[in-house]
Formats: sequence, C-alpha cells, structure tokens
Amino acid sequence: MQFFFEVLIGGLLSGVMYSFVALGFVMIYKASGVFNFAQGAMVFFAALTFVGFQEMGAPFWLALILAFGAMVLLGIATERIVLRPLVNQPHITLFMATIGLTFFVEGLAQGIWGSTVRGLDLGIQDEPIEWIMDKAGILVSSFDLFAAGVAAALVTLLALFFQYTRVGRALRAVADDHQAALSIGIPLQNIWRIVWAVAGFVALVAGLLWGARNGVQFALTFTALKALPVLILGGFTSVPGAIVGGLIIGSTEKLAEVYLGGYVGGGIDSWFPYVMALAFLLIRPEGMFGEKHIDRV
Repeated sequence: MQFFFEVLIGGLLSGVMYSFVALGFVMIYKASGVFNFAQGAMVFFAALTFVGFQEMGAPFWLALILAFGAMVLLGIATERIVLRPLVNQPHITLFMATIGLTFFVEGLAQGIWGSTVRGLDLGIQDEPIEWIMDKAGILVSSFDLFAAGVAAALVTLLALFFQYTRVGRALRAVADDHQAALSIGIPLQNIWRIVWAVAGFVALVAGLLWGARNGVQFALTFTALKALPVLILGGFTSVPGAIVGGLIIGSTEKLAEVYLGGYVGGGIDSWFPYVMALAFLLIRPEGMFGEKHIDRV
C-alpha cells in the first residue's frame, strides 16, 4: 500500500506538468474559440529564449523578464498578423493557421538561438524530500512538489484575474458571447492580444519547468500532444478542468505504467492516456467541466 501511494503521488505531481501546457490551450480557446496547435512550439520558444538570454549573461530574473517580453510580442504579432485577417473564417481555417504557426515558431526559435540541447537550472533539485521519506517512507520529489506549488499559485492568480479585474471580466464576457461583448463596446482585438500574451506567460512557466526536467530541446514541442488527453477530460474551456484533467492523466498513466506495463510491454505511457481520452469522449464529449452544446434543428 505504501508503494501504491508513492506511485500515485508521483503521478499526481507529474500530472501538474501536463496541466501547465493545457492551461495555454484553454486560455486561447476560451476567449477566441481557436484551438492553438502552436502551444507546444510556444513552450519550446519560451524555454529556449530564456536560456538564450542567460547564455548572453543575463541573470535569472532579467532573463525571465526578457523572455516574458518576447512571449508577449510573439502573442501580439500572432493576433495581428495571423488571426486578425482570418476573423469570421471557419474554425478549421484558424486551426490550420495555427499548424502553420507551429512550424514557423519552431524554426524562428532555432534560427535565433540554435538547435543544441541546453540544460536549465532553476535551483530546485529533482530528489526525494528527506523529512517525508523519514516520516512516511514515501519518495516525493522536491521538484514535483515545487511544480505543484507553482501550478496552485498560477491557477489562483488566473482565477483572481478573471474574477476581480476589469480586463478579466471583459475576457469572460468575450468567452460567453463575442457578439454581445462587441455590442457593449468591448474591443475584441485588444482582448485577444491580452489572451495571447497571458498564454505566452503560461507557456513560459511550462517551458521553464519542462526544460529544467528534460532539458531545453526540440522534444518540448511534443508536450502539446500530451496535453490533448488532459483537455478532453477536463474540457476545452475550463481552467480548473485543465488541472483536474492533468491530475487524472498523470496518476492513471503512472499507475498503468507500474502495474500493467509488465503485461502489455513497455511504452504504455505513450498510448494509455489517449485510450483513456477516447473512452471518455464516448461518455462525455464536452469534458468534465466543459459546456454542453445542443444543436437545434
């Protein structure tokens, strides 16, 4: 039982990492209805930009500010150059545009900073916390616990932003009904720029944590694929759903890897989350926290 809880806790904390990427998807989809396939490329761009500024001699906090500024500029440029000309176009057109944006951002990041694998040190070691191990005999990674704390702080910050700021209320109005928001004078284009800037910040946080764990490399772009089952379970429009979905995917993936991996062969973590997502689609296509759409004839 002790080993079970150790695996479960490790899976829950790993699921938080998936939630970071899923949050970026949710932010953009909630406000504009655009599924941003380029979110994984934005995570890669953010992490590589941060490391690039550090290599130029910038201290941690300056590199963080400069990388955040670069993500804001990228988000504003995306809204202005890519999305604005495609307003009122079918959703599939916008989705295809974000696929093209993915390859552009990947190439831009490597063209500016190079394609070599870099290490990223946040000062948090990925090692067991001694006092938990001594008291409960359970191995809990200090890095995973740190990532969970960052996730809690980020979700709280986003919730307060949406609930109590003027811009946050405008974002919620746009998410509910674009036309109604326009009719009361809310500028959609300004709101979309803010959303892409916030999504850029979320991508930066995700990029730093994933880069610190796995290294800053092109493989970071594939984190977007791991976020898809999280979105399907939690719902494409729900910030809490991104967190809950990440916890479910992370824990079940880890438990399946440990307890079922020996029966089905290795690599179960590469397909098990997608099987879960497919099964969930058959039961509740809109996700646990998503809004159910009813087509009227």
